[in-house]
Parts: sequence; C-alpha cells; structure tokens
Amino acid sequence: MPIYEYVCDACGFEKDVLQKMSDAPLTACPSCEATSYRKRISASGFRLAGTGWYETDFKTGTKKNLVDKGGSSKPSESAPS
Repeated sequence: MPIYEYVCDACGFEKDVLQKMSDAPLTACPSCEATSYRKRISASGFRLAGTGWYETDFKTGTKKNLVDKGGSSKPSESAPS
C-alpha cells in the first residue's frame, strides 16, 4: 500500500497516511476538522538500480565495454595492411 502525504489548507497540518489506491481521499482534517484536507503531490520513493536500466547504463550516451569471447575487455586492434 502506498503512503500519501496530506496537508490542510486551513491550518497547515501535515500527515503521512497509509492507504489503498482504491480508498477515497481524505477530506476532513484531523486537527481542525475543516474540509480543506488534500493530498500533496510528492516524489516517488523508489529508484531503478542495477544493470539494464536507462539510469545506470544508457544515460551518459556511452556504451560500456563488454568482454568479448577472447577474454579481452578492449576492442581488438587490427594491424595496418
């Protein structure tokens, strides 16, 4: 279940609430009982880490050197002809 941030526009009371996505949003402030209690837009709390994600592998625009079948991590150089 996600955690939603709520804030009251009347008194400024803030609280994090654990709710199902299908639950109706809260509207009554627990502090002042005004009906100006609303969800606050906030950043998500997860990060895609590891290999294969844009953030870790492709964001810089350079490709990582992959080890070829010969065991070398550098591309093979051909002799001038």
